Amino acid sequence: MRMSHAIRSTALSALVAAATFGAVGAALAFENDIFDDSGEVKAESNPWSVFQFGYSAYKSGHKDQAVEAYRYAAENGQLGATWKLARMYAEGDGVARDDYEAFKFFSEIAKQDVEPGSPEESYMSDALVALGSYWKKGIPGSPVKPNAAAAQEYYMRAAANYRNPNAQFEMGNMFLKGEGVKASVRQAGRWFQLAAEKGHAGAQATLGNLLFQSGKVVRGLAMMTAALERASPNDRPWIRGMQEEAFALAAEADRRTAIALADDILTKGNQ
Repeated sequence: MRMSHAIRSTALSALVAAATFGAVGAALAFENDIFDDSGEVKAESNPWSVFQFGYSAYKSGHKDQAVEAYRYAAENGQLGATWKLARMYAEGDGVARDDYEAFKFFSEIAKQDVEPGSPEESYMSDALVALGSYWKKGIPGSPVKPNAAAAQEYYMRAAANYRNPNAQFEMGNMFLKGEGVKASVRQAGRWFQLAAEKGHAGAQATLGNLLFQSGKVVRGLAMMTAALERASPNDRPWIRGMQEEAFALAAEADRRTAIALADDILTKGNQ
């Protein structure tokens, strides 16, 4: 005998409710294993388990619990938790934005000994780039004042040791402008090339502009045009300005050839 539509709907609702209650009950049980009655993480909690709980809490939108879990895990050696806290403070994600607090967490990561190629490489690499940026611009109302030499040191560690394309791009800019280092177009081009090979649109555009200015008009314009297509929304305005200025200066024949070459770069991934 076929089950009626109403009976089937009732049965399905009951199954969904049971599954939901079971999932919520399991989550609450896990939460009770992590936190005490005052809302603090229990001292005997396993740091890795607390880190996992923090990740689940963050994903489900309970960022207040995630912060407490990450803080405990970070204090007990979980580098990923330290990095996540740094990012949350840097971006105002679930907490009030506090660049100096983020700076302190990133600094804790930078003190660690992380081998290139290890599972924790991405945390270290990103932290070094963040610290380089903080030292380059400074943090208002904090002891961190603009210091090009300090910025260069952190960017160099990330660029050379961990081959971070963002750090390589920043190193290129520092050599191009003579910030914290002696100005050198050759050195700048070397760092831009390394970052461009990893798909960094800003590095591709800047390297293309250097080529354009050195007389390699078609190649340079093609690289800027391809970079504009690949660029993130944040980078697109300044890359567009650079590309349009060069485009206006180029001869019509060079423009057409560059557009065709840019299409080839985008299709085949060449530079």
